[in-house]
Amino acid sequence: MTHQDTLRGSINAERDWWNVLHYAIEVSPDYINKTIEGSNTITFKVVKPGSMMQIDLQEPMVLNKAIWNKKELSLKREGNVYHLQFPTTFKAGQEVVLNLSYSGSPRVAKRAPWDGGWIFTKDKFGRPWMTVACQGLGASVWYPCKDHQSDEPDNGATMGITVPDTLVAIANGRQLPNTDPGKPGFTTYRWKVVNPINNYTLIPYIGKYVHWSEVYPGEKGNLDCDYWVLDYELDKAKEQFKQVSKMLKSFEYWFGPYPFYEDGYKLIQSSHLGMEHQSAVAYGNRFQNGYLGRDLSGTGWGNKWDFIIVHESGHEWFANNVTSNDIADMWIHEGFTNYSETLFTTSEYGVEAGNDYVIGTRKLIANDIPIIGNYGVNKEGSGDMYYKGGNMLHTIRNAINDDEKFRQILRGINLKWYHKTVDTKDIEDYFSKQSGIDFSKVFDQYLRTTKIPVLEYKIEGSSISYRWTNCVKGFALPLKITIGSTMSWIKPTEEWNSVKTERSPDSITVDRNFYITTKKITL
Repeated sequence: MTHQDTLRGSINAERDWWNVLHYAIEVSPDYINKTIEGSNTITFKVVKPGSMMQIDLQEPMVLNKAIWNKKELSLKREGNVYHLQFPTTFKAGQEVVLNLSYSGSPRVAKRAPWDGGWIFTKDKFGRPWMTVACQGLGASVWYPCKDHQSDEPDNGATMGITVPDTLVAIANGRQLPNTDPGKPGFTTYRWKVVNPINNYTLIPYIGKYVHWSEVYPGEKGNLDCDYWVLDYELDKAKEQFKQVSKMLKSFEYWFGPYPFYEDGYKLIQSSHLGMEHQSAVAYGNRFQNGYLGRDLSGTGWGNKWDFIIVHESGHEWFANNVTSNDIADMWIHEGFTNYSETLFTTSEYGVEAGNDYVIGTRKLIANDIPIIGNYGVNKEGSGDMYYKGGNMLHTIRNAINDDEKFRQILRGINLKWYHKTVDTKDIEDYFSKQSGIDFSKVFDQYLRTTKIPVLEYKIEGSSISYRWTNCVKGFALPLKITIGSTMSWIKPTEEWNSVKTERSPDSITVDRNFYITTKKITL
């Protein structure tokens, strides 16, 4: 890990004394020269005395000026951060306004959204089409901010986007009624988010967009749903986006009310596959079911719905509503949202369809490195956070053996940490407390090791002995098994335990919904 990783990933002395209240971003992209310029007015609250501030802005972007109280502050660059020195030490409780102006050539995405950055592309008629994808890479790739997931602007953000008046600019939240004509040939579109928002999901979209809307009757009343697509895609989009209401119905049932009624729900066509931009979900799945037409589970169920509508919208609950403090805990975003695909399949096609789907994704698990990454250095863990994370949650759900209790746990997480940030331990403790089952070692096993637990068993006459191996010390997971034609529950430990049966079986069958392996010991 480098010093830059630590600067970006840790809450250091230049970050811990201030809390972001609001971002007011202005941005003007130059499509031809692939440059942008703009400003970010940061309103923050002082939580303890401080005078030296770290602002993140990745090279080759340049922070031109920092103005506080009409005074220009001294700037010292250190790679992807700037150190700002205020002429006074602020006291706890003060609210401060800082204006930052910036410009330059932002990193251009090579393979968005995985290798992210600013996206300068064209639609099929050769017209400019621009946006950003910066999860992991960080919002500081294109605007100056406190680029750490633990600090979201408490009071939301505004964004003004100045573009040629032949184009339309969209951002998160709701469009403000006034658009500024600006200089001849240009228009500034303004958008406002009132809820806290992740830095990396605060995104502009610029293109030849058209719009329609509908109202979804949800748990908290009428939810405004707005859709923005390129003008020539309107008919296909109107047909495909009919799936949104089914998605909302399912997720409000499992997770609780959509978390951003005040800002509305938007689905916006993008040139890349998709991203969970809060209240402005990026959609690039080419108006087809599956994942670009493929069923990732290989079972057939994944081709019955649009992967991007379901998955990226699921992030509105897990990622945007409940956000991990450190990206080392990104499984909270991706594991739960991966499992939202299973829950949606269950809602639409039944429990066994959902079971088929999640079990089908096990073949995509690599078990290369642990799911949880290194803390404090801006480092994610394994990509297994998706499919292994989903299968871990499926295993826990089946161990609880009470879908209503499981549903209330998911809804409870979204209520307890509504618009807040969390650590993995928060989620672990909540599951154990609410379920009445200690899942701490289960989380250890699946999140912090690459080992899949093995149930070893041996049969001696009418006695079956069993134990856990290939597991963390103290591993405990209730297990549903079938002996002959009889289903029963066992509670294996690392020590041999046994159960008597009426007749001598040849083998036992573990319920397929538990992500484990079995090994018969031959006597």
